Amino acid sequence: MEHLLFATYLILFAWLVTKLKFFKNSGLTSTQLIILFLVKVMAGIFYGWIGVYYGQLAQMVDTWAFHYSSVREYQLLIHSPHDFFATIFQNNYEHGYGGFLSSTNSWWNDLHSNLFIKMLAVFNVLSFENYYINVIFYSFITMFGPVAIYKIMLDVFPHKPLEVLIASFLIPSFIYWTSGIHKDGLIFLGFILIIYNVYFGLKNKHLSFRSWIAMLLGLLIIIGFRNYLLLLIIPALIAWIISEKVKTKPLLVYITVYLLFAICFFTLRYISPKLDFPNSVVEKQQEFLKLKGDSFVLIKQLQSSFLSFVVNAPQALNLTVIRPYPSDVHHLLSLAAAVEINLLLILFIVFLFWRTNVVSLTPFILFCLFFSFSGFLTIGYTVNFLGAIVRYRSIFFPFIIIPMIAKINWDKIRGLVLGNIKNKNN
Repeated sequence: MEHLLFATYLILFAWLVTKLKFFKNSGLTSTQLIILFLVKVMAGIFYGWIGVYYGQLAQMVDTWAFHYSSVREYQLLIHSPHDFFATIFQNNYEHGYGGFLSSTNSWWNDLHSNLFIKMLAVFNVLSFENYYINVIFYSFITMFGPVAIYKIMLDVFPHKPLEVLIASFLIPSFIYWTSGIHKDGLIFLGFILIIYNVYFGLKNKHLSFRSWIAMLLGLLIIIGFRNYLLLLIIPALIAWIISEKVKTKPLLVYITVYLLFAICFFTLRYISPKLDFPNSVVEKQQEFLKLKGDSFVLIKQLQSSFLSFVVNAPQALNLTVIRPYPSDVHHLLSLAAAVEINLLLILFIVFLFWRTNVVSLTPFILFCLFFSFSGFLTIGYTVNFLGAIVRYRSIFFPFIIIPMIAKINWDKIRGLVLGNIKNKNN
């Protein structure tokens, strides 16, 4: 019965991705949409399978922990719907609903998992508590993310449809971590709901009521599932919008906006202790340092001073941009992550030497660079587990990898390769 239900839902949602207007207007054919959706479902199934057979070894137990918690919440939903929704707002902490950026003893921190479990409990109504059927639902919802980034990037690079298609959907860590039942796929969706509507709103010089609702939804998703990421997207959006409006060099606008935000980041605590953002970052790192696991990395601890953030920046970027090293490989996932990051570094070298032309730093490209760079820094400052780093950074990859792949002169590279083969044959 479960297999029949799985097949029925799979066919239904594969059909839906070809019928919804947002997907139909993406520039992708029905066949491409179905294939990409099935790839996401397979990635989600593989994610769950890894959680079953290699959960402890690869630190992948969260996805099944969420599922088992959702089964209990499903029973609460069926027998006491009022309590099911009321417990979302239940707060047992003395300081109430404060501690917006706190990592412990905070209603906001608990909300990240509570909302996700509640969502899965709703899925369970239709899936009869089947994890793999829930994968289909989750894959369908998170499919909006890569399709939206594809539509944006295709508009930016209209003559590179294949490159944009591959980089939007098939970055290994991105498709894996955003398809499995965890929060990353929803967080990327939250980002892209905002970015997509800002991009086309600026281009068309108009934002519809539907666009405002979509951006509000994206904002609520970010607040609900990883609220501190607001500190990353807000300055990037402000710099992007200003640089589109004023007639000056976009890079100068971005540098100015980020400099002002950096000053606020380090000085607002002198106005109010509740605005001690540097200490919030330090607290998040301390919480990670208390954990144990195979991918633990010994790091220099961060202090809340400006100098400490500067000194620790190279370490943070090393963790997120270069690792895992080959020596960090301990299992299948760490091997895949090491291979991927090294291939991406090689791709970057190829980009440096074989670009199509001088890369134009448009306001949107600068948004991608500054947003991703700040994301990598934040992850490197706070996380010292390579497994978690690989997962967290995956949602930032499309913003830098898609433009990079689109600007590589593949025709020139193909000509060089074919020329070398011809010379060898002669």
